[in-house]
Amino acid sequence: MKNQGTETGKTPKLNQLSAEEKRVILNKGTDMPFKGKYDSFFEPGYYTCRQCGALLYRSDDKFKGHCGWPSFEDALPDAVKKTKDADGIRTEITCTHCGGHLGHIFEGENLTPKSTRHCVNSTSLVFEPANSEKFGRAIFAGGCFWGVEYYMLKAPGVLAVTPGYAGGKTEYPDYEEVCAGKGGHVEAVEIVYDREKTDFEKLAKLFMEIHDPTQLNRQGPDIGFQYRSVIFYFDDAQKKTAVKLIEILKSKGLNIATTVEPAKKFWPAEEYHRNYYDRKKSLPYCHGYTKRF
Repeated sequence: MKNQGTETGKTPKLNQLSAEEKRVILNKGTDMPFKGKYDSFFEPGYYTCRQCGALLYRSDDKFKGHCGWPSFEDALPDAVKKTKDADGIRTEITCTHCGGHLGHIFEGENLTPKSTRHCVNSTSLVFEPANSEKFGRAIFAGGCFWGVEYYMLKAPGVLAVTPGYAGGKTEYPDYEEVCAGKGGHVEAVEIVYDREKTDFEKLAKLFMEIHDPTQLNRQGPDIGFQYRSVIFYFDDAQKKTAVKLIEILKSKGLNIATTVEPAKKFWPAEEYHRNYYDRKKSLPYCHGYTKRF
């Protein structure tokens, strides 16, 4: 994952904090239960770090924990750091980019199928609505999500890339299910980007250049419906852009297999899929860059 909201290798710019925010974020304090402004708040969008502005959580991963604090099933890739408390019992979560205290992680409660709860202080968060001018969102599927993630993470303006599953009917799909072609999902990536540095069209063009959009229900050696090429759109503007780009490639003589479909709920994949090639220190085996525009 990229260094969200900051320049790579540089100390993140920190926002000025109030006395109460310092108590929670710097001194590892806790909000009063059921008093935080995001406890019962479920608008679509993203949650960022109050201290440095880094992206932390998606509203899609927020659920009613009935515990008095905002509850999330998961964070964005590499957004939080997990550290055991001194007593060895609880696991603290802090912002990866600035070290600000967020809360704790609890597991085994069976509140959701993932049975994981990020219990976060509202004081540590700032909400950005999904339709804000700050962040944009895109979902692309083009074969194995490891390769698409690898190239998208390197694109200017991209803040976060999450591998996962999209387009199917089942809830909480897993890798084994999708690889077996069950549930109708495809391997995909969800991208959050900075609207001031890039836009949907630039990312869609890149997507069509890092995989082979002429291959039907496959990508390289990976064969099956789950590896098909799809641009999922969130609004009419994204749909029109996707159709336009496909028509441009068709006019160049390419037999495009990529479909354009409305975005449904995106399900993040298992954590071990994140930053796959960077962790393995290898290159994608079925993706590469070919200039087409």
